[in-house]
Amino acid sequence: METPATTPDDGPHGTAATYVRHGHVATITYDRPEAANAVNGAMRRDLNAAWERFRADEEAWVAILTGSGDRHFCGGADLVDPAGSTGDFAGSFWEVPTVNSFESGLEVFKPTIAAVNGACVGYGLTAVVSCDFVVASDRATFSWPEVTIGIPTIVGAIRLPRKVAWADAMELLLTGEAIDAGRARDIGLAWRVVPHHELMAEARALADRLCRAAPLAARATKEVAVRTRDMGWTEAVRFGETMRRVAGATADATEGREARLEGRAPEWEGR
Repeated sequence: METPATTPDDGPHGTAATYVRHGHVATITYDRPEAANAVNGAMRRDLNAAWERFRADEEAWVAILTGSGDRHFCGGADLVDPAGSTGDFAGSFWEVPTVNSFESGLEVFKPTIAAVNGACVGYGLTAVVSCDFVVASDRATFSWPEVTIGIPTIVGAIRLPRKVAWADAMELLLTGEAIDAGRARDIGLAWRVVPHHELMAEARALADRLCRAAPLAARATKEVAVRTRDMGWTEAVRFGETMRRVAGATADATEGREARLEGRAPEWEGR
């Protein structure tokens, strides 16, 4: 089922990072083009609110993350206005949480697509490697420059070696140098590279394909894929079979079976 044509979601929006939904596809946009879409305190608040909203929005089945303008996806942390760029950490001493954003591990089991439209730096690249699909403009570049200014890359160093070969990960992490879209595709960081003017159309076409799946079944499948990476085989299968029973009891599962028997397209409700 293709994403239905609707007017944009009319709920409240951030200004430094925006959330807009058309049909079942939400677009979260870094929106400080005058500052290279760099993350300051205002953008951090808006980004966190957008991802929390996506998780809670039952009508949002897929998210596209992109940047405003033609030059920058995200310029990383704003070094001119850095206060609050890492977000808030409620708690005291050892109990201070370390997962406080999408980049740092917020659990999002709905499908996510990064549409990388330009320079993707620091926080931006950490968000990209957190997404399920990376569609890149042929103008895109990717870098973690932190080591060149005396700062270690942490979450990126945890995530990237799980996605690409060790030496390719270390090249990005330990040199701080940027790679282009072709190199990112070659090492498996970018899934697709397309001409710049086709980027959002390609990302939206992928989102529409993903929306043909029953949303609860897709979320259960992704959660099984994520959680079982660190499980033994028996525990993984037991967890997966439990998820199958839960998802199999939903109205969408009944609709899917009936639609197949009746030879028609299913009408998913996410219930």
